[in-house]
Amino acid sequence: MDNQRIVTVAGFKKKPLWFSMINNVWNNTYFIGTKVNLDKDHLIRLARRQTGLQFLGNDFWEEPLEKLLYAIEHEAQLHPVGRFITQQRMTSLLAIRLRAEEAFRKNPGILEQELYPVQLICGLQRTGTTKLQRLLSADNDNRVLYSWEAINPVPISNKPNEIEQRKRAARISEKALRMMAPGFFSIHPVEYEKPEEDILLLDTTFLSTTPEATMFVPSYASWLEQTDQSPAYAYLVKLLKYLQYQRPGKRWVLKSPHHMEFPDLAKKHFKDVHYIWTHRNIEESLPSFLSMVAHSQTIFSDQVSLDRVAKHWVRKTGYMLSKGIQFRKENPKEKYTDVMYPQLISSPIEVLEDIYRFGEPVSGGLLQNFQETERQNKQYRYGKHTYKLEDFGIHQDDIHEVVNIYNEFLNTLK
Repeated sequence: MDNQRIVTVAGFKKKPLWFSMINNVWNNTYFIGTKVNLDKDHLIRLARRQTGLQFLGNDFWEEPLEKLLYAIEHEAQLHPVGRFITQQRMTSLLAIRLRAEEAFRKNPGILEQELYPVQLICGLQRTGTTKLQRLLSADNDNRVLYSWEAINPVPISNKPNEIEQRKRAARISEKALRMMAPGFFSIHPVEYEKPEEDILLLDTTFLSTTPEATMFVPSYASWLEQTDQSPAYAYLVKLLKYLQYQRPGKRWVLKSPHHMEFPDLAKKHFKDVHYIWTHRNIEESLPSFLSMVAHSQTIFSDQVSLDRVAKHWVRKTGYMLSKGIQFRKENPKEKYTDVMYPQLISSPIEVLEDIYRFGEPVSGGLLQNFQETERQNKQYRYGKHTYKLEDFGIHQDDIHEVVNIYNEFLNTLK
């Protein structure tokens, strides 16, 4: 691999001129004290001031936030706008916890509910997980996490139109992302009224792989792999119970490649889990994901190295696969459905029928809504995403071990 090439290859759109100008001007004013403060105590004070609440919960653990902030300050090389976005997001995550704990205090019945059964889409990144989740969302019995809920799972006011307030905030976030990274939607459309990954709920514990996908934070990523993630999953369950209290359903359809690394914790905390593992040729899915990570990181930093992205995520992908495969071997009696990407694209109804074999047949409502869901989520509607391994200074030989591990596992499914 070449050393520390900055993002300049074909397929990576340059940031808008206005975005670069703001960063340049802002950076040149740091000497007068305009640098955004990412101190832990400052962030907590901001969240408390914003909500008027104090209690973050008996289960709030400060160390993950401290580890993440250290990595951001010493490794991530954020530009001024990146620091501002990070401050806003972290303050929001803390505010979510403050509001959630207040709701749990006022209404203990929220946490006394049984969590719905979970259909857990846990395939690797760029293997059709988004398409599958959106197809399953066409079943009105399925409870999905919409993007506006993922950003604000807890009501932000007591007003009658509070849902519209949350949707408005999500629309603003969607528009801001479109403006800052025009090419990102061709990779992963983040639409405020469409289903989104529940990893955004795990973010409230500061124990998730979101930071390493959006920033260069190797010390935090390394610490995370060696740290028990049970507190994150336990809090995720609390937020899911609050969400189903707000809008009921029959079962959860959750989706995040993050779960590939922690299927044992999903089993422990979700109880009734149906693992849905999407599969795709890793020589196609991996460069697609590397491209997505590189695009994401440019939103936060001007110093994005394609080689660092590749080095981190080639190893990480192999690690995640090994965890998922190990769980399958040790827990053969769990409910699994394997979804092959080519079949998902060519014969989605057959895929849905296979998923529903564990319970009720595919509902008439899902079949009725299927065509409209397919139309709304048509491939390439935001443009075609182009990528190749060579963009990242890697070749087939560099991922030979990961490919072999995966292919050997896939052969056991035949």
